[in-house]
Amino acid sequence: MAKKHLGQNFLFDPSILKKIIEAAQISYEDTVVEIGPGPGRLTKMLADNAKKVIAIEIDRDLLERLKGDFIAYKNVELIHGDALEFPFEDIGKFKVVANIPYYITTPIIFRLLDTKKSLKTMTLTIQKEVAERIIAKPGKKDYGVLSIMVQYYAHPELKFIIPKEAFRPVPKVDSAVLHITTLDKPPVFVKDENLFFSVVRTSFSQRRKTIANSLKGLCEDIKDILVKSGIDPKRRPETLSLEEFARLSDNLKKE
Repeated sequence: MAKKHLGQNFLFDPSILKKIIEAAQISYEDTVVEIGPGPGRLTKMLADNAKKVIAIEIDRDLLERLKGDFIAYKNVELIHGDALEFPFEDIGKFKVVANIPYYITTPIIFRLLDTKKSLKTMTLTIQKEVAERIIAKPGKKDYGVLSIMVQYYAHPELKFIIPKEAFRPVPKVDSAVLHITTLDKPPVFVKDENLFFSVVRTSFSQRRKTIANSLKGLCEDIKDILVKSGIDPKRRPETLSLEEFARLSDNLKKE
């Protein structure tokens, strides 16, 4: 029985599970962390394709069932706990495969990006709308803070859509499988990452306003700095690229 307060929606279709495995590009050399194994169907497929699977399940009842199902699997480690508190830094290089409850999608992604030195890829089944926000480009309505923060650290690709009817219980929205590859270095250089992200967040806090109006609280001479950065002060935040935000934050840093 799925527990609503844990955001549990289970995927059973073997053809879709196989597509997730293919999207994750798992090899016999890989350590794979599965967040939320649920009934364990995907876990078994991962175990057949990976060197080791670490499955983290917060639901103790589900975990007890999984222990019986995987007693013969020597390459599967079952852990009861909250993935947000798991010490990913201690397991060496790893990949992640997860069907993430909608309500913790963003915190999980940023917790994993914190471990980017060890994390190779994430293959996540998440709410379709969130996936579209993550991959969005400048000028698109979905483009915003989440797009920029993920694309600063990684390259996200939307692999395919999963209709809501494929899950049990059936959620209210469709899902998407997103494959995220961490980058060795960000696509843009910034002098101060904290300032860069502060500028991005402040810009989108009032996205209906022009970039100059959104940022006027940061600096009295914001219009001049925007012009110096090659940005029309009348533009809206969602039209600015990562490169433009980087240039703007660097010029603000000088001031």
